[in-house]
Amino acid sequence: MKILVLNSGSSSLKYQLIDMANEEVIAKGNFERIGQNNSFLTHKIGEDKHVLEHPVKNHEEAIKFVLEQLMNAEYAVISDINEIDAVGHRIVHGGEHFTHSVIVDENVVEEIKKAAALAPLHNKAAVAGIEACQHLMPGKPMVTVFDTAFHQTMPDYAYIYAVPYEYYEKYGVRRYGAHGTSHRYVSDRAAELMGGLTPETKIVTCHLGQGASISAVKGGKCVDTSMGLTPLAGIPMGTRSGDIDPAIVKFIMDNEHVSIEEMDTILNKKSGVFGVSGISPDSRDIEAAAAEGNERAKLALAIQNYAIAEHIAKYAVPMQGIDAIVFTAGIGENEKNTREAVCNHLKYMGIEIDEELNKSRGKEVELSTKNSKIRVFVIPTNEELVIARDTMELVKS
Repeated sequence: MKILVLNSGSSSLKYQLIDMANEEVIAKGNFERIGQNNSFLTHKIGEDKHVLEHPVKNHEEAIKFVLEQLMNAEYAVISDINEIDAVGHRIVHGGEHFTHSVIVDENVVEEIKKAAALAPLHNKAAVAGIEACQHLMPGKPMVTVFDTAFHQTMPDYAYIYAVPYEYYEKYGVRRYGAHGTSHRYVSDRAAELMGGLTPETKIVTCHLGQGASISAVKGGKCVDTSMGLTPLAGIPMGTRSGDIDPAIVKFIMDNEHVSIEEMDTILNKKSGVFGVSGISPDSRDIEAAAAEGNERAKLALAIQNYAIAEHIAKYAVPMQGIDAIVFTAGIGENEKNTREAVCNHLKYMGIEIDEELNKSRGKEVELSTKNSKIRVFVIPTNEELVIARDTMELVKS
């Protein structure tokens, strides 16, 4: 079975075509700047990369062009569109309605639209991707996999905010979390490396990229997570503030005379490590500046690393202990200084990592020594494979 996995962003389209017989990626790519005159596709087949400038107005035109590249006579990986057995779509927000992956039908699309208020850019783009596939590949079975679904196992006291309860009843104001597909993949893989999942397996997963979240996973189920109603909550990120005193919002608005829309932009796009460092939202740029002695760059990294360690430590409460910590995503998989700093904060818990192993980048490795009381792993995430597996399982059943 060949499955096409699509991740539709507001102006982008990431995809992978996966052969589920061996879970091999046949082709993958990213369509960028959809809706702009300078849109282009980066299409990869193994080590071969094709960069194709091709203006497209919308996601349907982008998906049509991607399908054409999959069948391109020069580098075709399929000869006919019917070789694609099913399509799996990544959906950022499923609200409370979706607790697991589902086959796409009209009701599913309507519920995704309803949840768009909580992730407007992402969900609207996902619907556009689904509707495009329905038009381009009529009758093709499709599955939606929700980032929020993994976090639906949290107890109510972990996801309800201490604001008037009526706001939860009226508007669904609660903690939803994000990156659930990634947390699910790396926690499952960590449990496998530890000898198998048990009801008492206690893992903290750290998905650290420009967007970042941390989850407590006990017995394969999420019991708490750092992101909240929106992806703004949790630890400081590339441009997002993470958790702050809510009164700061009004204080800045009153003193700077900015609107609520401008304040939202400040918290989402001008804060985080970028806001503190004043350099860049890219951790590589900040690491370089810190190495050259830039004090604000050092401070930005210190704030972020402290917050990561703080969240890891507090997740010992819902799980009554921690067996393992997993680092994943762009920063988690590649930034040795981040991993070292976080683990140093947690030395009191008996964590000990191997300095040489910690130099590895982008590959699966156990960093902890034999003397470490908590195991520490780097596990590259693979959200596309999770989506493909769910898609195959649902389509077959």
